[in-house]
Amino acid sequence: MAMDERPESSPTGQRTFLTTIKQGLEHEILPDSIQKNIRFQKRKNNEPSIDELFEGILRGNRSVLARAITLAESNAEQHFQKAQSLLQRLLPYTGNSLRIGITGVPGAGKSTFIESFGMFLCEQGFRVAVLAIDPSSSISGGSILGDKTRMEQLSKHPQAFIRPSPTAGKLGGVHRKTREAMLICEAAGFDVILIETVGVGQSEVLIRDMVDFFMLLVLTGAGDELQGMKKGIMELADAVIVHKADGANKQKAEKTKQEYNRILHFLQPATKGWETKAYTCSSLTKEGISELWQMIQMFVDSGKASGVFEARRKAQSREWLYSIIADQLHFQFYHHPNVKVELPKLENQVIAGEMTVASAAETLYRLFMDQKK
Repeated sequence: MAMDERPESSPTGQRTFLTTIKQGLEHEILPDSIQKNIRFQKRKNNEPSIDELFEGILRGNRSVLARAITLAESNAEQHFQKAQSLLQRLLPYTGNSLRIGITGVPGAGKSTFIESFGMFLCEQGFRVAVLAIDPSSSISGGSILGDKTRMEQLSKHPQAFIRPSPTAGKLGGVHRKTREAMLICEAAGFDVILIETVGVGQSEVLIRDMVDFFMLLVLTGAGDELQGMKKGIMELADAVIVHKADGANKQKAEKTKQEYNRILHFLQPATKGWETKAYTCSSLTKEGISELWQMIQMFVDSGKASGVFEARRKAQSREWLYSIIADQLHFQFYHHPNVKVELPKLENQVIAGEMTVASAAETLYRLFMDQKK
């Protein structure tokens, strides 16, 4: 077609597409549906294979590591089997990292502490991966994902890898694929995995169920703080860290540490054979950071010697299995075509007092099970 030739028209007189020749290249303006399909095919063709991901992860390639975690976090059905196949191949290379969970009260400085602690570990020759869980909006599902900004030094260190992930509304502030991301980082050769949670109270039991060591960051002024502190979260911790123990705050931090130790003495320890204690540290002056690491190493040594460490890992795998089953059933139930149709009707009947809650639930359950037969 010449440069000045009119676009072709269909028998109905509507344009089909326009073809122009410019600098020896052909450009076509296609319908949106075709353009979207082409873009999808291009993305699909650019996706690395399982072999490429597997080899890249074992080499410690950061770009491949990030793409593998994105694949594991994807909710797309076509990515699920691929991610599981990759994880199956990676399993023999996992389990050798120390998994540390970190939570804390608002304003305790979790990200600041993780950067300081992570930098210390990197300087000791360890490779550190940080899985920073950002809160997702309950309205839009979006999240800030600002941990790379807050951990500027650590994010630039060649021995460190930071991966911010949204909670996706998961109870406990932990993304439902955090475990998969953790395994991928272990296969990539990271020695320590730090998991930072949003800190939402007793539901932190979920993070307790996937880490070896769990620490709670608190601030000075324990008298006021303990009024709002739930006993449950303290019973999950292997250590309570009184943060920001520097300057004029140092003396208050020591007093707060003593108050926590008095309380912890009467609580059930989170790990059998280990006494949970309070410690002080400052991310600003680095005081107490080295001592914390020594304490964690003592925890690991004693746990491995007693068999508690290995027993916890096995129990966590079992809990993971049941968690995945519950998630899958939840998803399948609410996406069942009959349930989607009948649920709003039954909901209105329950609200109007025309049907009991138990009867409505039983009706929906039968609809769900009938199609499963």
